[in-house]
Formats: sequence, structure tokens, C-alpha cells
Amino acid sequence: MVIPTLTETRMSKRLRNSEVCADCSTSDPRWASVNRGVLICDECCSVHRSLGRHNSQVRHLSNTSWPPTQLQMVQTLYNNGANAIWEHTLLDPSSIMSSKRKPNHQDKLHPNKADFIKAKYQMLAYVHRLPCRDDDSTAAADLSKQLHSSVRTGNLETCLRLLSLGAQANYFHPEKGNTPLHIAAKAGQVCQAELLCVYGADPGAPDSSGKTPINYARQAGHQDLADRLVEIQYELTDRLAFYLCGRKPDHKSGQHFIIPQMADSSVELTEFAKAAKRKLQSLSDHLFEELAMDVYDEVDRRETDAVWLATQNHSTLVTETTVVPFLPVNPEYSSTRNQGRQKLARFNAHEFATLVIDILSDAKRRQHGNPVPSPKDNVDVFFKSGGSRHGSESQEIDQPDYDSVASDEDTDTDLRMGKADRTKSLDSDLSDGPVSVQEFLEVKNALSASEAKIQELMKANSNLNEELRLMQKKASKFDKQSSVSDGDYDNTVNESDLDDSGFGRRCRLRSSGWMGESGSIPELEDHECELDPSLPSTEDVIRKTEQITKNIQELLRAAQENKHESFVPCAERIHVAVNEMAALFPKRPRSETVRNSLRLLTSSANRLQTECKKASPLESSQASDMQLVTQQVIQCAYDIAKAAKQLVTITTKENN
Repeated sequence: MVIPTLTETRMSKRLRNSEVCADCSTSDPRWASVNRGVLICDECCSVHRSLGRHNSQVRHLSNTSWPPTQLQMVQTLYNNGANAIWEHTLLDPSSIMSSKRKPNHQDKLHPNKADFIKAKYQMLAYVHRLPCRDDDSTAAADLSKQLHSSVRTGNLETCLRLLSLGAQANYFHPEKGNTPLHIAAKAGQVCQAELLCVYGADPGAPDSSGKTPINYARQAGHQDLADRLVEIQYELTDRLAFYLCGRKPDHKSGQHFIIPQMADSSVELTEFAKAAKRKLQSLSDHLFEELAMDVYDEVDRRETDAVWLATQNHSTLVTETTVVPFLPVNPEYSSTRNQGRQKLARFNAHEFATLVIDILSDAKRRQHGNPVPSPKDNVDVFFKSGGSRHGSESQEIDQPDYDSVASDEDTDTDLRMGKADRTKSLDSDLSDGPVSVQEFLEVKNALSASEAKIQELMKANSNLNEELRLMQKKASKFDKQSSVSDGDYDNTVNESDLDDSGFGRRCRLRSSGWMGESGSIPELEDHECELDPSLPSTEDVIRKTEQITKNIQELLRAAQENKHESFVPCAERIHVAVNEMAALFPKRPRSETVRNSLRLLTSSANRLQTECKKASPLESSQASDMQLVTQQVIQCAYDIAKAAKQLVTITTKENN
């Protein structure tokens, strides 16, 4: 995470002074809905997030880096009563809706607040409705023309009201020969430009003479606005690059792309990975844009999840309000596209980072109009060349930088994933191959009955502690099963992972030998070892999970209170508890789900130790680095809790 600038911090503080949540009137709201122009509290934000970005684009006021002009736009809208747009009929005495009671901060989140928020923003139940007309297209054109005229002024709330009624941000005026963004750019209306772009206006759209809004701004002498419009034009690829390496291109110098490089780029791609890359490159521009937008939304979901976990009260580890497990359904998309979007959440960090890199690489290729490399040239055209292109493109002014993204094997030599993936460290142990974009593309062409799995996933994210207590009651009727053998358990941390205080000390336990000496997972496809169908008792698994949960809660409280010196001892206790839980299971579980959960559990615990060690004051001299490390620590802790939860659920089901 990037530390907000002093200007951003002051602006966000001014926003929160004596402000209240737009949905329940709770004081000191800490989140904003950018496209709605309102401030919201933590509880209401959890509902906003479940609605999807197409309904509400949420950002934390102080723990997210804001473009200053976008924050200024939200501040202006909020101060000028933008909330009244979304609650028009509730405030109109002549409306039958005026008698409906708006929830307050004492009401329950579910169903009171949640139902109101869904009606307000998803159904637009309280927005002013225009009289019905026979020709809807004419009405929309009239609204868009009004928008075209209004953006030359600073009256933001008028434009937001027009957009809420159906005005089109990209409307091309037939007589004027340009769009509302052209007019706002020429007039130097920065906040109007921000609002239009939030609603989809294109900074690169040409007018009737081929000039873009960027050209209009420069010709009118609004250089800062022109630079901001360039940033917005590259927002998708900038956001993807920043997600992986914590840096953005310097557009002012002509650099428009940063394409990170995997640290294990010398590894030969599998045929499966090469085929997946070729299929990505063969997509039409339309389908590629759809995929890129879906990945952008998934990046936003993962980053917002990390901020959410960092800012919540962790007295309970996982509740139904803390996690959005996958991208919510967008009714404007096809069912297959929605299924593909949701499947992105199943990509582990290594798979997702690889997909993001491929998209960045191909976006640059497509923008420059370069042909798809031949199969012979396509072999590692990005990975083996260190990301550079062959031919004249290598001499371009916007030649990208290549930041190395660490793999599990390079945790000491290149740990840039502390800044790179702020939701998960790369985890090649969880991947069946270097690239799994094929999975995503296949689901685009297949209608699968995934609704049941989705519901199951949602249920799986209920309150962990409450579920453990219920399961403990059930477990009392089962006899304990001894699953600990006499084999040696040696989870040895690499010498390079040790610090001066002896962090990472060798932990030797009696176990079934499930993990190897390096602390990583042995090859589960070793056919010389038979699959073991036995599982430990539910009671044993619950007991170990409770121990893990208690330690994680302590770690999360330390993160929330910025007690970084507590990270290492907390991580060590979690690591020991995880090892003890893994030791309950056989070396070769028959269930693939069990194997995957154990992989996630143990690899996340190993990553957690590495990230916590980086929180040492000697190694984290910059506040921005410390925040990035803290995000990594929180995400690793969440992954451990999720894996433990999965194992509890599995063993309970199997033992029943």
C-alpha cells in the first residue's frame, strides 16, 4: 500500500470531520463510494462491496492512496448533498416513499441496513423518476445533451443527478461534434472530468476533427488536467502493474507500461502454459478487453479485501461482513462471463500474478499493433527475454521497466512481493502449472452448475468461532483417533531465513512426516506412495484450529495497533500450531481437497514467517514498506484461517 500524501490525508480528515454515514447516520464514516459521492461506515461498506463495483466503487478514506482530484470530487459531491439524489423520494413529502424509515446505526446490519442499501443503490428505488415517455431513447438523448451543457460549470451534483437518470457520459453530441468530457476538459473542470470518467467517459475519444479531451485540455492550457486524463486513459494497466510491483509508469516521460517479470523466468514454460499464452494472444480485442476488465475488478476486490482486513476489529476472525469471496454478479454480463469472473478468486497468487503479467504484456503488444508472435518465437518471448520485445519496439521511449516478482524459491534473493502482491505472496506450491489462464478461458465456453458451489463458499465464510463451538458439540460423540505416528517431523527453516534472535528456529515434532525438510509440500503425485483414506477426528482438528485462531487473532490485533515487534513471536506460535495441525493428517490424503487445504495452510504459515521477519525495524526503514508488509502479514493470516476452516469442514463432513 502507498502512504497517502499530506494533501490527501488533510482532505480525507476534512471529509470525516463531523460527517455521518449516508446510509445509517453512523458518525465518522471511514469509506467512500466514489461513483455515488457519499461517505459510508464499515458495516454499510460491507454491503456496498457485496453489490459489486458496477453499483458502488468503495475506497477507504485514509488507508487507500487517492488521486487528489478524485478525492476532491467526492468531497464536493458529499458536501453538496449528493446523498439526496439517491434518497430523493424519501425526502419528498409528496411521495408515498417519504413515510419509509431510513435505518439508523442501532439497526441490525442484516436485514435492516442491507435491504435498504440494496434498494437504494442497486434498485435505485428512491431516485427521482422522470415521467414515462413513449421514446426512451429520445429521453436519454435529452438528458445527455443537458449533461453536455452542464459540465462546463462546477455544479457537480447536477451532473451526478443527470447521470443517475440515465445520461450517457460518452454521449457524442451530433451538432457539437464532441462529448461531455471534451467540454469539461476545455473548461478546465477537473472534478467534472473525474466524475465523467468514473461513469465511463473515454479520455481518448476523438471529436469530429480527431481531437481527444486530452488535446482539448492541453490547448486550453490546463496541463495538470491533461496529465490526469492520460493517467485515467491508462488506469487499467497502471492498476495491474501497481498491484504486482508497487510502481506506476511515468507517463509524462512517455513511459506507458511497466511489465513485471517473474523471478523464476528462467524456468521453461510447459506446453500447457505456452498454449494458454497463445490462446490469450489469439483473443479478439473485444474479448481481451472483457478479460482485462474482469481481472481489473478482481485486483480491486483483492486490494480492498486487504485494506478491509487491516482496518477491522479482529475480535472475531472471520464474519459474514468481512469478506467478499468472489466478484459479485453483474446482471449486464452473460452467465458464462459472470462464472469466469467468479472463478478468478480461485487463482492462487502465483497463477493470478502470471495472468496479470500476460495481460499487461499483450495489452502493450495490441496497442502498438504488433502481430501475434509465431509459435516458434512465442516460446518464452516475455519470460526468457526478461520481458523485452525483439525488434524496433525495444528502442521505444515507453520501453517498460521490469520489476522482478519473487517466487517461493527466491524468498531471500528477491522479496519484492512485499510491495508486489499486497494480498498474497507468490505460492508456486499451490499451482498445477505456471499459468492457469486456460482454466479461465475454458469456463468462458462452458455452462457449469456452479451455483451450489457458490452458495457453499458463502456459507463457509460465516463466523469461524461460532462454527467451531457448534462443531465441538457434534464432535463429542466421536471417538478420538490417533493420527500421530512415530516418524520424525522436521520442519527446518532455511539458514538464510534466520535472524539474529534465532527466528525460524528448527521445530522438531512427532508426526506422520507429512511435510518435507524444507517446510514445503512433498510431491503428492509420487505414485510409489499409496493414498491414505484416513482422516483425523473432528475433535482433534477443531482443537488445533482453535489454537491457530487464537494466535491469529493476537497477530491481527498487533497489526491493527501497529505493534510490529509482536509479529515475529506471533508468527512463530502460529507456525508451530500449523505444524501440529498438519501432523494430524496422513502423508498422502486421498482427498484432493484435503491436500490442497494442507498446502495452503502450511505454505501460508511459511510465508507468514518470512513477511513478519521483514517487519523488523532494521529491515523496514520506510513507513510505506511497513504498510505493505503489514498487508502481506494480514493476508497470510487470513489464508491460514481459511485453510484451517476448510479442514474443519471436510473432517466434520467425512466423519459424519
